[in-house]
Amino acid sequence: MTHEEQIRLLVVDDHPVVRTGLVEILRSDRRLQVVGQAGSGQEAIAQFSALRPDVVLMDLRMPDMGGVEAIERIRELDPDARVIIVTAVDGEDDIFRGLRAGAKGYILKDAPPIEVIKAVLMTMQGRRYLAQSVAAKLADHLDSDRLSEREVEILQWIATGLSNKGIARKAGITEGTVKFHVNNILSKLQCASRTEAVSLALKRGLIRLN
Repeated sequence: MTHEEQIRLLVVDDHPVVRTGLVEILRSDRRLQVVGQAGSGQEAIAQFSALRPDVVLMDLRMPDMGGVEAIERIRELDPDARVIIVTAVDGEDDIFRGLRAGAKGYILKDAPPIEVIKAVLMTMQGRRYLAQSVAAKLADHLDSDRLSEREVEILQWIATGLSNKGIARKAGITEGTVKFHVNNILSKLQCASRTEAVSLALKRGLIRLN
């Protein structure tokens, strides 16, 4: 396999030992070529701009600029940039912030070498790769975020401008029950206001304005 055919990689991690270990794993597969390394978010952006690698492997927690911001900046340079998060953390907030920023994969630093290589190959195929524990948390989050039929119905009434009292009258329930449902809706959609919830629901196609 020639250098031109190899998948060109940029490895970003502020810990030299971790970075070196990751580079060694990647270099063990002849289909992969590590063309650059970076020890910070700022350096990652500069390296990406100069090298234009096929895939970036990005740590999340770095001192000068976090991985999420670095991913966002890289995708401003190239909206099609392929970034895989390689991190020691799998907290829900980290997972969703990373994926929202545009990461195509999420693996943990204790992953076996074969999983790291598989993530790179799948990402190059245009597929998403998530570590098993990450995929499970994502599925749990999506299940808990799903609005009930009643909540969708109430959100639809909110979109028409009805107050809690008006919704209670329409639905045949108490105003207190409406407030309970509204709080659940805001929590599930992670919105701070009714207006924001309606806007997000319209974008997601959960409700429609007649």
